[in-house]
Amino acid sequence: MYVHTDDITIPPQDTIVWKYLDLSKFLDLLLCRQMFMSRSDKFEDQYEGTFSEPTFEEIKRISQNNPDFLDYYKSQRKNVVISSWHINEYESYAMWQIFTKNNEGLAIQSTIGRMQQALYPENRYEQHIGEVRYIDYKKEYIPFDNNFFPFLFKRKSFQYEREVRIVSDLSKHNLTINEGVKTNVDINQLIERIYIHPKSENWYKNLVIQLMQQLGFDFQIEKSDLESDILI
Repeated sequence: MYVHTDDITIPPQDTIVWKYLDLSKFLDLLLCRQMFMSRSDKFEDQYEGTFSEPTFEEIKRISQNNPDFLDYYKSQRKNVVISSWHINEYESYAMWQIFTKNNEGLAIQSTIGRMQQALYPENRYEQHIGEVRYIDYKKEYIPFDNNFFPFLFKRKSFQYEREVRIVSDLSKHNLTINEGVKTNVDINQLIERIYIHPKSENWYKNLVIQLMQQLGFDFQIEKSDLESDILI
């Protein structure tokens, strides 16, 4: 099931998406053949999963005679898990800087279509895909007729992320979620190609390739556009 409303849309199937991550997280993905989804209130943004001011004022009015209504939204954040991806036709220097360290790390390139096909329909968790919309939280309204809307809106300050999300609400599963959960995914379908950090040493590149092959994967590895043999 995927989010697709007048307010939240799924990008076209051929839209290119990226996930930048360190080697340990990449190996965990390959070894477990599961994708990690982080608990929404563990993100750096303190507004994650909250409402804009106009929406919050309306929710407070509704809650005057029904306090459970507001309590539900306050508690929901710990039950919602998210996998974040970056929309971009090209790799991003900024994303390398933000999500990797010490000139080491990888970028997974996929598409919206591959992502949809990689999510197992028989998965125990319902997974919804939606593109994040960036708004002014002081002025603009976030609808609350869908439980996933608070997690598909962010402040304009985060526009550089160009984020699309896989979101699951695990409330009905009665789980104690610490940092997040892992969910089954078709790794070969999800990953179209791999980019290794453009400033990494040759030994690191060879290590990534060797580990990947030993685990039985043969992903296409592309040379980073930011890595040039031409010096002037």
